[in-house]
Amino acid sequence: MSGTPTRVFVAKLASAVVFDPRGDQVGKARDVVVMLRPRNQPPRVLGLVVEVLGRRRIFLPMTRVISMDAGQIVTTGLVNMRRFQQRPTETLALGELLDRTVTLRETGEDVTVIDLGIEASRARDWQVTKVAILKRGKRFGRRGQTSVVDWDAVTGLGLVEESQGATHLLATLESMRPPDLAAVLHDLTPKRRAEVASALADERLADVLEELPEDDQVEILGALDVERAADVIEEMSPDDAADLMAELPQETADHLLRLMEPKEAEDVRRLLTYEEHTAGGLMTSSPVVLPPDATIADALAQVRNPELTPALAAMIYVCRPPLEAPTGRLLGVAHIQRLLRERPSDLISGVLDTDLEAMWPEASLEEVTSYLATYNLVAAPVVDESGRLLGAVTVDDVLDHLLPDDWRERFTEVTRGG
Repeated sequence: MSGTPTRVFVAKLASAVVFDPRGDQVGKARDVVVMLRPRNQPPRVLGLVVEVLGRRRIFLPMTRVISMDAGQIVTTGLVNMRRFQQRPTETLALGELLDRTVTLRETGEDVTVIDLGIEASRARDWQVTKVAILKRGKRFGRRGQTSVVDWDAVTGLGLVEESQGATHLLATLESMRPPDLAAVLHDLTPKRRAEVASALADERLADVLEELPEDDQVEILGALDVERAADVIEEMSPDDAADLMAELPQETADHLLRLMEPKEAEDVRRLLTYEEHTAGGLMTSSPVVLPPDATIADALAQVRNPELTPALAAMIYVCRPPLEAPTGRLLGVAHIQRLLRERPSDLISGVLDTDLEAMWPEASLEEVTSYLATYNLVAAPVVDESGRLLGAVTVDDVLDHLLPDDWRERFTEVTRGG
């Protein structure tokens, strides 16, 4: 390990890219596995949790690490693809130790762990040797005072706390995309998962919930204050919120709907009236809708909204007022590729696809899938018997329902060249 620095701080390793000796990417580091030991011996570093293709998390022993720094990790190339399962004797440095309150031996002062320094001994055995701490109090100011102390300068790191914050863990993970952060939450203990979820902003938590299995969604929502749970559901897309509501006890769902803003609650209630595996049950009630006198420039400005998924941004739905679902009569759709070829000052009504037949909300999942495949679409309109736009079905929601319920957890076969 001659290429490895004397000391590495684990928070800097989060999302570090893991390479094999040839420079091919293996995956990304997500956590460091340590084993706490008695008599205040330094915890031993057992290995890394690495996320490989398909969001599968594997264990990479430290004996397989050639070099390591904050930016990249190089392995021997011999990687066991068996899914990582945390053992009772193992602790996740990022997931379980950051933000823990410990006590300084010398002063008896309570401080917060914000990072851990690991080092390799001459015998190539990695240990936690340093603890980065945060001191709070009036004399340290609003931000507090940080310092790095030896491992044996603190006590209590091995104890399970009744309550533990998540500030510094979230700071480490803040750059992660929602699907990646969802994978981190899924692998945490229920207690730690609830602590991290409670520390996330409503919008961020809503994005993460949409990427989690339904069991995790229900568990996290149940751990929140009911008023905050309603606020988070309001931030979710209506179709995902309806799917989650359908998993809750009826009394709980009704109570949350009463706490939500009337408009958001109305959208969710309407979606809940449709069978799950139908166009109505799959659709979102918030596609991009414009009147016929809008210009192409207006349409392009709408689809630039970063909160839109690529599938929703691929199609504009042109309707008579009102423009919120259920709208006035659907006049036609405008495809994003066509819009990019026309003058921005032209009216959108001049480039409408009026030949595309809309779907009924009762259309089955099989019919929706066939429709998208037949017309090579990533989204499609859903209308009622009067031709009013109720919403749009997108290919990502269709895939969610075509795949097995546990698709997020299942292994995606990884084939590596020899």
